[in-house]
Amino acid sequence: MAMRDIIVVGASSGGLTALKSFVGSLPANFPGSIFVVLHIPPYSETRLAGILSRAGPLKAVQPRDGEEIKKGMIYVAANDHHLLLEDSKVVVKKEPKENRFRPSIDALFRSAAYVYGPRVIGIVLSGLLNDGTSGL
Repeated sequence: MAMRDIIVVGASSGGLTALKSFVGSLPANFPGSIFVVLHIPPYSETRLAGILSRAGPLKAVQPRDGEEIKKGMIYVAANDHHLLLEDSKVVVKKEPKENRFRPSIDALFRSAAYVYGPRVIGIVLSGLLNDGTSGL
């Protein structure tokens, strides 16, 4: 059985509270990597990495394109950019919106499944529309 060490999380309406609760429940020695897409307006700066870093024991960052994936880290999508996974690296791209959103939960989920297959756990925490359902 494959080790499940890639966790992809999507949230929309009401998602911040759920994300903080999720991150707060993680152990300091968590053996995987977590990737988060929260729907935020494209014109606003996100402070999600700082909020999640304070909510639990793991460090959360807004990654740069091409950054190497490390265990025990939380990677947060930047506003108006998709967060994708490719061969042990994080990809940050401003491609077309999916399901009316950028970042798109579906885009993250699909890329994780394609690259890591059975190692991935997908979680949809909240929302109103259907972003995340096809990717999950």
